[in-house]
Amino acid sequence: MLRRAMLRFARDRKANVAIIFALMLVPIVFLLGMTLDYTLALRKQEQLNAAADAAAIAAVRPAMLTQSDDSVVQATAAAVFAAKANLPGLSSTPTPTINVVDSGLARTITVSYVAQSVNNFPSVLGRQTWQVSGSATARASSAPNMNFYLLMDDSPSMGIGATTTDISNLIKYTASKYQSAASSQNCGFACHETNIAHDGGTQDNLAIARARNITLRIDLVTSAVNQLLNSWSNCPQSGVSGGVMQCMAALNNTTYRAALYTFDVGLNTLATLTTPTTAGIQVSNISLMPVYYQNCVFSGCSSSSTTNPTTDFGTDIAGALSSINNIMPAPGLGSNASGDTPQEVVFLVTDGVEDKISATCPNASFASHSRCQQPLDTTMCTTIKNRGIKIAVLYTEYLQLIASATTGIQTTDSWYMSWIDTYDEPTSSTGTIAQKLQACASPGFYASVQTGGDISGALTNLFIKVASSTASLVQ
Repeated sequence: MLRRAMLRFARDRKANVAIIFALMLVPIVFLLGMTLDYTLALRKQEQLNAAADAAAIAAVRPAMLTQSDDSVVQATAAAVFAAKANLPGLSSTPTPTINVVDSGLARTITVSYVAQSVNNFPSVLGRQTWQVSGSATARASSAPNMNFYLLMDDSPSMGIGATTTDISNLIKYTASKYQSAASSQNCGFACHETNIAHDGGTQDNLAIARARNITLRIDLVTSAVNQLLNSWSNCPQSGVSGGVMQCMAALNNTTYRAALYTFDVGLNTLATLTTPTTAGIQVSNISLMPVYYQNCVFSGCSSSSTTNPTTDFGTDIAGALSSINNIMPAPGLGSNASGDTPQEVVFLVTDGVEDKISATCPNASFASHSRCQQPLDTTMCTTIKNRGIKIAVLYTEYLQLIASATTGIQTTDSWYMSWIDTYDEPTSSTGTIAQKLQACASPGFYASVQTGGDISGALTNLFIKVASSTASLVQ
């Protein structure tokens, strides 16, 4: 009978669920406790990683990059980390390890930490805390001290009307209907002639443009340089007077100096290297190059002269770059270290077409009286860049002068079509002129703007690109 009772008990399955649950309860509780503590530890690690990121970035801000004392940099990073790392659920606020490595103008900061996340189920895991760790690395280059050589094209071609409306009005108001005594009529260039009487006129096109309030491209260039050196209302840092250059110097905690030149047949000095504010005083002296009269740049021109022939010329970009190259000293790193010198930067603003006297013009079909009209020869650009000097180029695109069709005065410019159009094909933004200027510029330091475009904005953005430095998280 006892044997039958034991067999019935062995065959009975009614209490198996309770037994299995009781047997599995212990590992389930263990796994739940471990999962909860592990999840909380991971959340603490994410928060501590964010604190390390903030500390690393804080240590490579522009103001900190000028700090040469590593202990100050480390203290700054540690303070930022501590402010964000004082989290509940840690056994204590971790003390980070901060490593500072300087290499020239570049600084690399590594912030690492080890922390203990308190477990809610210490008996389950057999330990009071769960260790978490992490690190963040940030790298930045301090903004260098820089000398800027502003090289502005003031040749006759910069007398083009600033917009298509200005071009149309200039062509319109230089027509005989309006200016019977004008020395140059139906012209989209505001030519500045000093001997107007030679052509039987009494008023040159520049005077007509001024009398009719027609804005010229040279006016836009002057306005752009004025914004760069004298007045900029958009500086994000309050209390800074002056232009974009002074604003960026304050933001980057660095020193900038500026020299101001114009060029046509040669280099014209408006301000040698000085403070941006002092150089800015000379902005008002940027003016269009005068010519003696049409087809005679200087008094005494002669068809037999090899230096002053009877033909129009007035733009020697390569010559101006060569003159600037002779002025600029060897560039330094731009740091504040003893004995170091500023970096050197050329800012070239031009329409990119050379029009000069050259007996060795490579494009003979485009030369007359040794007059050479061609895109910039970049040989001098390479020479300058090989010295370690940066070149920034703003191309004010050279476009055909077309009056409004409603004026009935002029629909195309024969000189442009004969001598320049081939260099602007397929478009002015992609033609040979643009390609040469982009090749002249240092990588990333090229911009272009078409007729009617915002030259001030383009020059400002180009300067900020050259002057800015950024910090980035490496990991």
